[in-house]
Amino acid sequence: MRRLLLILLSAITIQLSAQPRVGFAYYDVDRAYDTIPSPFYDDSAFTPSGRNRWDKERYERKINGIAAVVDSMAMPIVALYGIENEQVVRDIIAKSSGDYSYIHRTLNRLDGMDFALLYYGDVLFPEKVEVGLDYVVINAAVGNREFTFVLTHRSRLLATVVAELAEQRPQRLIVVAGDLYGINYEQFGLSEATAEAEHAGHGNTVYRGEWRMFDKILTDKRFTTHCDVYARRWLLDRNGEPRPTFNREGYKGGVSRKLPIFCYMW
Repeated sequence: MRRLLLILLSAITIQLSAQPRVGFAYYDVDRAYDTIPSPFYDDSAFTPSGRNRWDKERYERKINGIAAVVDSMAMPIVALYGIENEQVVRDIIAKSSGDYSYIHRTLNRLDGMDFALLYYGDVLFPEKVEVGLDYVVINAAVGNREFTFVLTHRSRLLATVVAELAEQRPQRLIVVAGDLYGINYEQFGLSEATAEAEHAGHGNTVYRGEWRMFDKILTDKRFTTHCDVYARRWLLDRNGEPRPTFNREGYKGGVSRKLPIFCYMW
């Protein structure tokens, strides 16, 4: 039985190496609220009369900035975190030049922030979507391969979720992205694909004067990967740090305090 399993795993590895590469990006857009007050959580600061004076002009600048980043990356699959609702997703896609379809799910967080997955409909074919505490699981076909994308923002259940996925469908290729929390990924056959970039001193945000890789991507060990931070000069301020929408000094008009991360897998 063990010999048969090794033969099967070797065959899968050979098959993977012959597959075209898949491009995937993850971007924490840092509180993309609309301007309409919500009855379900307190978003009063992000309204025209609120503390941040979040009016139509500021909202549209934020949406245009996110769409510009998505267009600039030109990735077929883009995960976004920090989206308030489905209308925000639609507004981003409307401003993007890419022909994206999307998946949006409500996380029921106290801050109203959700995940969205933008994708080209001729690349990714969704099969099932599951929502949990601070995570979304998306099963999809990419080409002739079965993928499971796990998007997470510090979910305390992440390790349990990944363990169940790895046990139930070992043939699926798991990709985990986001702000990870408490997971020993190696026991699930995963590699920290963004580790090489992090060891080279790259990060997607600045914390206490140093670049840190707050968001990460884990991929199935059967993949060969190239991952890094997506940095462009127009996303940075005069100090070379990500230009946020707001900081302690007030409104800055940037897109996000974090930069996107991306990964090619084959």
